[in-house]
Amino acid sequence: MNKNNKIGFGTAAIGRPSYINIKTDDSPAFTDINSFRNKGVDLLRSAWRFGITHFDTSPGYGIAEDLILAFIKENSNQKITISTKWGYTYVANFDPNAKQHEIKEHSLQKLNEQWEKSKLLLPYLKLYQIHSVTPESDVLDNSEILDRLFEIKMENQIAIGITTSGPFQNDVIKKALKVEIGGEALFTSFQVTFNILDQSLFELKQILKGKNLIVKEALANGRILRNRKYPHYNELYSELERLANKYEVGTDAIALRFCLDSFEDSTVLSGASEQDQLKQNLKAAIITLSSSELNNLQSFGLDKTDYWNERKKLDWV
Repeated sequence: MNKNNKIGFGTAAIGRPSYINIKTDDSPAFTDINSFRNKGVDLLRSAWRFGITHFDTSPGYGIAEDLILAFIKENSNQKITISTKWGYTYVANFDPNAKQHEIKEHSLQKLNEQWEKSKLLLPYLKLYQIHSVTPESDVLDNSEILDRLFEIKMENQIAIGITTSGPFQNDVIKKALKVEIGGEALFTSFQVTFNILDQSLFELKQILKGKNLIVKEALANGRILRNRKYPHYNELYSELERLANKYEVGTDAIALRFCLDSFEDSTVLSGASEQDQLKQNLKAAIITLSSSELNNLQSFGLDKTDYWNERKKLDWV
């Protein structure tokens, strides 16, 4: 079994020049679209070469779907699996200083419009997801959309899932699990935020057994990595660095390993934007944390409301 088959590659950082994250001194600056495009395809090639087989994307990630289309044209390997989403449209036009980067729209029109592009990813496309379902959205109550998703599922033999985030993501998952069409569960895959700081998903560990689980934001948008703006995490940073020294990896690999060991059947996404970052992330596949180390890291979990209130303050960088 490929040692990296449980680490997937998320393409948000390679399809558009800005993302909700913590800016660092080595954060790459956007230059021009052609260089950006070439760099993205090169990173996809590297991810495949390093053993990654699952790639997650979205129309909301700028040119990310185009990059994957270019990649699979030169790598027609049946081991490649792709998941994409519908519901967000990228509108920043590659301007890092744009006031608005994306627009959320869970309408039947948007579903049909974005499916026309996303279906070009077949036959590697194995999972189609509603992008960022929250309690405010009525998409899980929209019978026209649910019926259309079921139609897409049956016609193409692909799974249907949701991605969700925010302090009420568990409530959204429980609601989605109840959606049935013709006596069959519509949603069998859930892409959720889980990391050392937000461990609220543990509450659903039993009911998610047997479901496809994809973990995003394993590094908490960069907050897991030592940053002097977050002195209240210094104790966590010290523990991560102690473990990193013990296992001779980076703290990012420890954070990713925590997710892999917490939900053993999950796929954990790397959101790397540079080859060195990706190489460091993948070191998570060669270590295993002990039960006592996992328990210790669990002690650093935050109240989910506090976690998401802090996340709201992050900028697009």
